[in-house]
Amino acid sequence: MKIYDEEETVISRQTSVVEAEEATVAGAGDGGDEAPEISVFLPVLNEEPNLRPLHLKLDESLAALGRTAEIIYVDDGSTDGSLEVLRELAARDPRVRVIALRRNYGQTAAMAAGIDAARGQVLIPMDADLQNDPVDISRLLDKLDEGFDVVSGWRKERQDKMVTRKIPSAMANWIISGIGGVKLHDYGCSLKAYRREFLKDVRLYGEMHRFIPIYASWVGARVTEIPVQHHARTMGQSKYGLSRTFKVMLDLMTIKFMASYHTKPIYVFGMFGFSSFLISAIAFAWAVLRKLGGESFIRNPLLVIAIVMFAVGVQFILMGLLAEMLVRTYHESQAKTVYTVREKIGFNKSRKS
Repeated sequence: MKIYDEEETVISRQTSVVEAEEATVAGAGDGGDEAPEISVFLPVLNEEPNLRPLHLKLDESLAALGRTAEIIYVDDGSTDGSLEVLRELAARDPRVRVIALRRNYGQTAAMAAGIDAARGQVLIPMDADLQNDPVDISRLLDKLDEGFDVVSGWRKERQDKMVTRKIPSAMANWIISGIGGVKLHDYGCSLKAYRREFLKDVRLYGEMHRFIPIYASWVGARVTEIPVQHHARTMGQSKYGLSRTFKVMLDLMTIKFMASYHTKPIYVFGMFGFSSFLISAIAFAWAVLRKLGGESFIRNPLLVIAIVMFAVGVQFILMGLLAEMLVRTYHESQAKTVYTVREKIGFNKSRKS
């Protein structure tokens, strides 16, 4: 085993000890040059045809800003030629760094890897499918300069299918805004801008990358949104589907639980406990009444069915919540990330604006 040096630990926060194979491939150090003002990071999954034109647009948009910047591509286990294209981009552009994950961990883990690797004072995630437009980065930064801490993109004229994408997304955004307390039209838009200090302690699990504005608001961030451009996908295949909507709803339940009961879980456990006692008392009283009416108490299956099924439901819900807490304890108490890195490219070279 080999211990990462101090600068590389910044790149891979919380992961101080890695396999010798990873450390050998990653190389020594992070270059030691001055941190850039802006970090743009992009999760990549099988986007080979989009990467070169996307990078050209990014290059033009960042050049127009007049600020130092880095571009971090996180390859989330692509099975096409995406990683080879990213190697090519890293060889040509000194601002580019590439993180290749060992397998497909999902968008949230890929974004967590990007956040961990970013060194800029402003962090900007975006999709790699050419649906987000890098031109909007300047508008996000202008809004940050007005005094906000988080600026979220709003795909006001979204170029996606109505039934499978727009309607489920609108419903999810309405529910998330109501429960999370941060009123945004488009939580699912990856294009956002964050001040670094509001992301440094964020831990991401499941599909929770879309809830980062809520996390930030918990620590006092001023959150707003602006309309951004959204283009129809012309190359590659979408990785989103209706199944993700259900995952988001389950994660939202967890967010609500963590927000309301993280420091006082006995409240939710007690609520279910008292509900169980109430149903048990009602069921028992009902069984007694039927017994007084001449019905056999022992042969009455209704009481047994009601108690058993309710108990099973309560057990499943509470076990799920306990599992969420255990996962967080496991990762955070042992300083474990939710991803492992296969290799790092371009971390030991000088970067220019």
